[in-house]
Amino acid sequence: MPDNSRFTPNPETTVHPDPSALLRTKGSLEGGYGSTPELVEGCCGSTGSPRTDVMVHLADENATLNFAHRLASGLCKGLVIYLHGDLGAGKTTLVRGVLRALGYEGRVKSPTYTLLETYQAGGFELRHFDLYRLNDEEEWEVAGFRDEFNGENIFFIEWPDRAGSLLPPADLDIHLAPAESGRTLAVTAYSTQGKSCLNALSL
Repeated sequence: MPDNSRFTPNPETTVHPDPSALLRTKGSLEGGYGSTPELVEGCCGSTGSPRTDVMVHLADENATLNFAHRLASGLCKGLVIYLHGDLGAGKTTLVRGVLRALGYEGRVKSPTYTLLETYQAGGFELRHFDLYRLNDEEEWEVAGFRDEFNGENIFFIEWPDRAGSLLPPADLDIHLAPAESGRTLAVTAYSTQGKSCLNALSL
């Protein structure tokens, strides 16, 4: 288990671990494009800034991939997306779905041991972090991860809490949690860019 005692949590990016307690929902997306989530706006995050929340039910892996296709349609350069969920929750499946939607045909794997996988797809530079095994700030700096945050790359970051204050605030926060059938996916937008991306889900 990594020793993260040297990291300082960033209060601006601290989120509630239970999406069902966090979000207010009007509508769901079950298994495909037939129904769309209705955005609930005007909530306030821990910093008091406007926030948009959405919750969807994902019946199976195909539903996760379909949601990822919608998400991909709203991506923009510099977007930072945090991914939360236990091992096997579907975080990498979601990233793979986004990449497939952007036309990427290569292998997509979880960067469990490499910490970072890089991709070029759909005119974007995407960075997929899995920080579960990040040990300390020195490892982060030596690997040159700070240089990746150049305002152009798009980030999907699993286990962002492991990096504490080393990460910029999230534009989108995504929580995946098991449900009686399938999964629940909760999304919170914390920025203008995040809201624009989230709005693509209702197109």
